[in-house]
Amino acid sequence: MKTKFFLFLFLINAVITAKIQAQEAQKIPWDGFDLTWMNGNDRRDSSVFKIPYFTPSIMMDNNFTHSFNNPIDHTVVGSTALSRDDEMVISALNLGGDFVYPMANGENVHARIMTQFGERAEVVPRNDLSPYRGQYDLADAYRYLDEAYAGYHFNKWYGINVDFGLFMSYIGLNSYYQEENWEYQASYTSDNTPWFFNGIRVQIFPNKYLKIEPWIINGWQSYGMFNQLPGVGCNITYIPKENVKILTNDYWGTDDQDDLGRHRFHSDNSFLLRYYQGSKIKGINRAALSLTGDLGFEQGDGVSGFNTHNPNAPAQYFLSAMIYNHIWFAKNKFGWYFGGGLMTNPGRYLVLEPTGQASDLPNPYNPTAPINPNAFLEAPGLGFTGWDASTGLRWMPSQSLEFKVELVHRHSSVPYFAGPGGVTSPDGYTTTAIPAGWTPNLVNQETRIIFAVLFRI
Repeated sequence: MKTKFFLFLFLINAVITAKIQAQEAQKIPWDGFDLTWMNGNDRRDSSVFKIPYFTPSIMMDNNFTHSFNNPIDHTVVGSTALSRDDEMVISALNLGGDFVYPMANGENVHARIMTQFGERAEVVPRNDLSPYRGQYDLADAYRYLDEAYAGYHFNKWYGINVDFGLFMSYIGLNSYYQEENWEYQASYTSDNTPWFFNGIRVQIFPNKYLKIEPWIINGWQSYGMFNQLPGVGCNITYIPKENVKILTNDYWGTDDQDDLGRHRFHSDNSFLLRYYQGSKIKGINRAALSLTGDLGFEQGDGVSGFNTHNPNAPAQYFLSAMIYNHIWFAKNKFGWYFGGGLMTNPGRYLVLEPTGQASDLPNPYNPTAPINPNAFLEAPGLGFTGWDASTGLRWMPSQSLEFKVELVHRHSSVPYFAGPGGVTSPDGYTTTAIPAGWTPNLVNQETRIIFAVLFRI
């Protein structure tokens, strides 16, 4: 009789334990939500691969763009998505995936490695001057990696991840991967804020709807550190329902070379709303909008944030916003989007330096080269404002393939974009000697059309 009683207790305990483990296994943030409509998010609902411990990822981004300025050297200025005009370009080839090794009690060891090849391996690292500090070329060491981190998952609440390495930033909302964005040429807000961080992050999911993610990082999209202190920041993402997303990213750091007393603060805030969900078969299937607003400034060592009345310490701040609307139709196979944004950045401390400007020639990676007096400069007291507008069509025959055509116009308050004379040399080739007095042909605006083919599995 005692044996049957203890056997009964054992079975009851086993059932209860199994239920608890099943409940713990179901604690997945935003589980059951359809997030494929969101700008900056994976539009696939699942991976085609079913491999234990490893989920591969393969992405390819090809583009062809034409600027109506017709620059002689086919060079695009002020973009991290584009590089060459009137040529077929492999913008990015990304190979890698996610490793997960399960442990006891629902915990795991994990890692993500994504390589990058193509023009982005050149375009993005050139905007980071931290590798010029000390020895070893960090730009060459890291340029073929866009994500490389490893960490541990703690089975607490809805999960806690502690990761070390190179990971994506979500300041500016848009994803680094074009396969996840509505528009192709990002507005100023995204293109002039970080795509990646190098350091430590902790992802805390206290419940199904909320993520709190603090960072300790080398700096503002920098492989290395400019001064003596790391940058710190935090992302908070709240998705209470599958049709609403609210997030904030906030950052503090010292990112100006040799200016130890100059501090940078930046706050990036986004709101996404899927305001219409119709039939998945006919008519308009769904419609959504995304709104992002950024506020930031630098303070100290010769600059004074928003104070415009101190001639000895000019204002140095960043104000920016962008809004996009997207409509899906024909069984979600087609999409039409439109939107744009604006930015003001006195001091130009976040403005992308024009490609091949005179201060860079003849070596585009030598910041110590003599500066032409007519070159585009970045310094306190110098103003920059800009606005952009774009519209485009997407054809998405499957979750893995997308064809996109986009028309975009960008404007700046100072000469910035490549004009007909280009930004390289009189005939557009880097092998041509630069005559005395020659300067890049920079203009205040550009209109371009972009064709892109995006693949992802």
